[in-house]
Amino acid sequence: MRVSIGQFDVKRGEPEANLATVEALAAEAAARHTDLLVLPELWGSGYDLEHAERYATGLDSGLFAEMARLAAAHRFFVYGSLLSNIHGRPTNTAALFDAEGHLVAEYSKLHLFRLMDEHRWLAPGPRPALAETPWGLFGLAICYDLRFPELFRRYALEGAHGFLIAAQWPHPRLAHWRTLLRARAIENQAFVIACNRVGETDGTTFCGHSAIIDPWGNIVAEAGETPILLTADISLDEVARVRRTIPVFEDRRPDAYNTSQ
Repeated sequence: MRVSIGQFDVKRGEPEANLATVEALAAEAAARHTDLLVLPELWGSGYDLEHAERYATGLDSGLFAEMARLAAAHRFFVYGSLLSNIHGRPTNTAALFDAEGHLVAEYSKLHLFRLMDEHRWLAPGPRPALAETPWGLFGLAICYDLRFPELFRRYALEGAHGFLIAAQWPHPRLAHWRTLLRARAIENQAFVIACNRVGETDGTTFCGHSAIIDPWGNIVAEAGETPILLTADISLDEVARVRRTIPVFEDRRPDAYNTSQ
């Protein structure tokens, strides 16, 4: 499959400008014969959380509907997160739409990042989410989730071949971002496809370095800290090969682990 990652500077509180950027990225991704386009976290509004209710919509309206429109128009899958109202309060919800514009899966961020006041304005999501695609199963995640390996191990144990991550990950924690992306790939022997934003909002600079990591932990493609459409070809058959080489899942000892703590 061919994957494109749309790394860009999300404009806080400017959904029309951000949609125009995404439309241009989608057109270029289509010209590259992309199968899956991945967008940043909260790509429509940015971290304008005090006005979250203004942007929050259902999954069939607002910018979610625009994602579906672009997916159908360009005949590819699209993944990214926006503010939704599907859980009664605003939530940070990622959606995956297929090449006909149908919703494949939705996931609302489980782990709220208190350093950016998410807990003040948003409700946490209720559950993990796996997405079935023509290429394989993908576990869905958003930004801060990356620090919780339990989520990704659950996805792997449920058959995930890879993880889709939408993020707004800031400096000075670039080293954490790059390390955790590779760790989640290596420990679960799965692909990691992660889109981070770039640019600055209210004194916070976001570090980019969107990346595709293979199940061996190799970097297939990685961006820098400027806007870019990053594109690479991957084969999910690589997951089975790596898992045969080092049979981590066969050698697990769940009887010896206390996973309740």
